[in-house]
Amino acid sequence: MIEAQRLGKRFGTHTVLDDVSFVVERGEIVGFLGPNGAGKTTTLRILAGVFPPTTGRASIDGCDLVAAPRTARSRLGYAPERPALHLEMTVAGQLEFVAAMRGASRSAARRAAAAAMARLDLEELRTRRLETLSRGLRQRVGLAIALVGNPPAVLLDEPAAGLDPAQSAELRRLVRALGREHAVLVSSHVLADMEVLCDRVIILHHGRILAAGPPAAIAARLRPAHHVLVEAGVPGAALEATLAGVDGVRRVEVILDDPARSRCRVEGESTHDIRPALAAAVVTRGWRLLALSTLEPTLEEAFLAATTPRAAPP
Repeated sequence: MIEAQRLGKRFGTHTVLDDVSFVVERGEIVGFLGPNGAGKTTTLRILAGVFPPTTGRASIDGCDLVAAPRTARSRLGYAPERPALHLEMTVAGQLEFVAAMRGASRSAARRAAAAAMARLDLEELRTRRLETLSRGLRQRVGLAIALVGNPPAVLLDEPAAGLDPAQSAELRRLVRALGREHAVLVSSHVLADMEVLCDRVIILHHGRILAAGPPAAIAARLRPAHHVLVEAGVPGAALEATLAGVDGVRRVEVILDDPARSRCRVEGESTHDIRPALAAAVVTRGWRLLALSTLEPTLEEAFLAATTPRAAPP
């Protein structure tokens, strides 16, 4: 388990974190989101034992990171955005070195390295020097380092940074596997990954938690509008003009315009269900209503709506 209790961090007079609390249980993947400067990396570094909090308490698997730092860190695997690798080493050598630095005997270090390589499908690369590996493979080695000794808790900081789509898909598979047995806290700017990967997400903004919960619930709660897809057997200009006149509609966008049918994306107020009125506007004109469906909000839309400053009204 990863636990933060009312964490605060100040550097001089600058407050980076303010009253941040959350828990990540074993068998759970939690996404940690926020714009640059929100305090994500500071939080991860506190949880990794890099430096203590100014206020509050952080613990790993029940071990306080200030009162029992060695024990707490032994229960944690940390994969930073840019893993510190000894590029002249082999994959096996790097992992055995990490295990030894964590106090394992030579034989125990070999076993721990072998187990981590097996978890990350790195056995065939055990004798390869790290300097010969691609960025994606180095990221996988960094993840293997975090798993040396099979700690119950894992921190991942921007694990998909610099990876191509195929490598990112492979990384998601690996993280999902980790989430079945570990408490996983993953910080990322790749919001689409967080949406499909995480059981819960935490949005941090200006050092405070702005929202927390399942990705779909967060998206629905924070999105300032909802969208409906309307398709009818009528040209786009006519459908657009008709739907724009429906009460509660903010904006209409034509996304398909054929002579026999058209499709529009309609934005409405989040507190007003415009679907019945949209359907009525179509059918009362004698047009064929071919489709009407709600477009589910994405986590990215919610994230941007929640963290982007809104312009003051003129």
